[in-house]
Amino acid sequence: MVISNFLATALLNQVFRNTAYTRPTTVYIALYTTNPTGADTGAEVSGGAYVRQVATFSAPALESSKETIKINAEIVFPIATADWGTVTHIGIRDALTAGNLLYYGPITNQRTILSGDRLRIQADAIVLTLS
Repeated sequence: MVISNFLATALLNQVFRNTAYTRPTTVYIALYTTNPTGADTGAEVSGGAYVRQVATFSAPALESSKETIKINAEIVFPIATADWGTVTHIGIRDALTAGNLLYYGPITNQRTILSGDRLRIQADAIVLTLS
């Protein structure tokens, strides 16, 4: 996954310019039918009972010479009550609605979500690093 422009700017300002960044108390997994890009311009799924889901992460651990965190519990989206389209990307956001994109990336196995489907993301399937 890739860090968003918003988060990169916030972290650089906080660490190197002593500009305060208020971290989110909760982060959410969002689904996209197009690439959200670093500038947060993608098309997020909407309607049909879709709602962003809370994500929790493991403590950082060194993997392949990089400090890494992973989601530590399965993410379960509600059953779709209408077609959501083909989910191609996920994003991590700092609010249940609106808010800021923090990280984003493509889904390895893109999936078309139809009415009656439920999308699940397994624990450890979302991996974040700073490099």
